[in-house]
Amino acid sequence: MKALPSIRSIGKILQSDRRATPSKPLSWDPDPVVIDCAGYIDGTRLDLPHDPEIALATVREQGRGFVWVGLHEPSAENMEEMARIFGLHELAVEDAVVAHQRPKMERYENHLFFVIKTVKYEEHESSRTAIEIVSTGEIMVFLGVDFIITVRHGQHSGLGDLRHLLEGRPDHLASGPAVVLHQITDMVVDRYLDVVDLVEDDVDDMETAVFSVDSGVGIEQIYLLKREILELRRAVTPLAIPLRRLSEINSPHTTFVPAKVREYFRDVEDHLTQVSERIATYDEILTTLVNASLAEIATRQNNDMRKISAWAAIALVPTAIAGIYGMNFDYMPELSWHFGYPMVIAVIVGVCLLLHRGLRKRGWL
Repeated sequence: MKALPSIRSIGKILQSDRRATPSKPLSWDPDPVVIDCAGYIDGTRLDLPHDPEIALATVREQGRGFVWVGLHEPSAENMEEMARIFGLHELAVEDAVVAHQRPKMERYENHLFFVIKTVKYEEHESSRTAIEIVSTGEIMVFLGVDFIITVRHGQHSGLGDLRHLLEGRPDHLASGPAVVLHQITDMVVDRYLDVVDLVEDDVDDMETAVFSVDSGVGIEQIYLLKREILELRRAVTPLAIPLRRLSEINSPHTTFVPAKVREYFRDVEDHLTQVSERIATYDEILTTLVNASLAEIATRQNNDMRKISAWAAIALVPTAIAGIYGMNFDYMPELSWHFGYPMVIAVIVGVCLLLHRGLRKRGWL
């Protein structure tokens, strides 16, 4: 089996392919839920109606090939029809309709159910003002021996370009529907890499802002970015276990994933590990920034308290002296002395100046 094409080359390949061969007009009225449906034998797309049942019957009659059905946010009725045609398990069908699942892989009698989170970087002016940096979607895959059903949730995880690319390489599609699953996971993980590259700039920007002289960055802003990192982490990290299970040499899923395809999942798993490690690093950096901000706030509060205490000590001197001479006793020193009042004022001012000088020298003022 030849090496499977990298998704990073899709753009250039598709541009050249589209210039060479214009899109063939569809002879059927496309369903807004069933984005595309096709049967493939020896990697070549069959000229069949846009009907999953007809496509599956044709493939099984030939005894080779597979069917690829692409759905977008199907209803319960849509998925019940798919379950009837392909024999899908009701629990997996329910998950495909409800969505909001964590990345996972479940095995049923005649198919695997695979959930992948897709991510998209949301453009924004600054990480210090952005509310949302990463948005997520889902791709759910039903993988059987002779069929693959992809269910998309969200607007940024289209598989049309991927189908176009694979249809231009029938030698890869001839290996079966597991190749499609590999290419989907490879595409999604490559997009993870693109997103973490962009998120790294936001983390660096936040780090620079926190340690600048006039940062003006609050803990709330750091937490908002940390929340986006955690959302990215929840999308990426759980995918490692399903990919590892698919890439195992003695995998129990050989019925659905042939050995010659399984080895390619190890490469995807390796890329996913890189993404997970980078996300963990960003999370640690933001945790450090939160701690640094808290320490800065505590230091600033400590300085404020020292200044308040210093001024309170200075104010205590005139308060104490004025309190003594306000007791209204008949016989008190300097009450009848002509220079008594100026002397008391001079003592107050002198002591206050000495206190101010001493506290300022110690850095309290």
